[in-house]
Amino acid sequence: MLEVFQAIESSAIEIAKLISTSGDFAYSDGKNSSGDQQLKLDVESDKIIEKFFSEIEIIKAIASEERDEITFFANRENGKYLIAYDPLDGSSLVDVNLSIGSIFGIYENEFIGKNLIASVYIVYGPRVEMVIADTTSRLYRLINGEFKFIRELKLANKGKINATGGTQKEWSENHRELINKLFNDGYRLRYSGGMVPDLHQILLKGGGLFSYPTTKDQPKGKLRLLFELMPFALVFKMAGGDGIDKNAVSILDLPIENIHDTSSAFFGSNGELNLVREYYK
Repeated sequence: MLEVFQAIESSAIEIAKLISTSGDFAYSDGKNSSGDQQLKLDVESDKIIEKFFSEIEIIKAIASEERDEITFFANRENGKYLIAYDPLDGSSLVDVNLSIGSIFGIYENEFIGKNLIASVYIVYGPRVEMVIADTTSRLYRLINGEFKFIRELKLANKGKINATGGTQKEWSENHRELINKLFNDGYRLRYSGGMVPDLHQILLKGGGLFSYPTTKDQPKGKLRLLFELMPFALVFKMAGGDGIDKNAVSILDLPIENIHDTSSAFFGSNGELNLVREYYK
């Protein structure tokens, strides 16, 4: 497992350099599985990650948000790890210099939530930071070319941050009532449009709620289970919170039929998630 973490660290350092030195934020000719136009940075970041993972014998296959199918490495009969990743989440924000990130889920033998044994995400912002979750959730920071341990992350029972996505005019009435309840209780809106920095803020501030509901224009949700939701569900669980869908089912217990399956998602402290359960019952 240490080899996998080291490969992620190396790829993150290279991607951070790519972001800071690239002057080309244009779209490529390709589209991902959702039909979204890919930025050249998306494609290049994906190649960087594949390069480092391809050198590790214990990695059997990888699945990228930017690819339609799973990529199996040759001659990996003894490989037991499958890695699903979003190479550059929130990349459309890079041209306005907002924080973006990379997300990794490390699965053993099969791409299902119960086999997710570790998660890692990177934030490329004023500082480059990394969070690793396995038995705990731990914060690291890139200092002089190396990731240094900073502290363990723990959520309080409640916070004061409200980060909610989706097309507002397409929200369900119960979601609108939930958000109004949070505002009436003094929660502050903190939403950048980038999943990684928004969830990172809740974790570092010690609590709050990130929500991306199903909407009339996204009836199955927008965010992907394998690449985004399950990795963050493990991070929040190990920090003392959780991740659930609109039916209050743990994200990690949701079935996977296709690697690009999506879902509604709510991440936060236990106090906020109890409120979600109340309004979505």
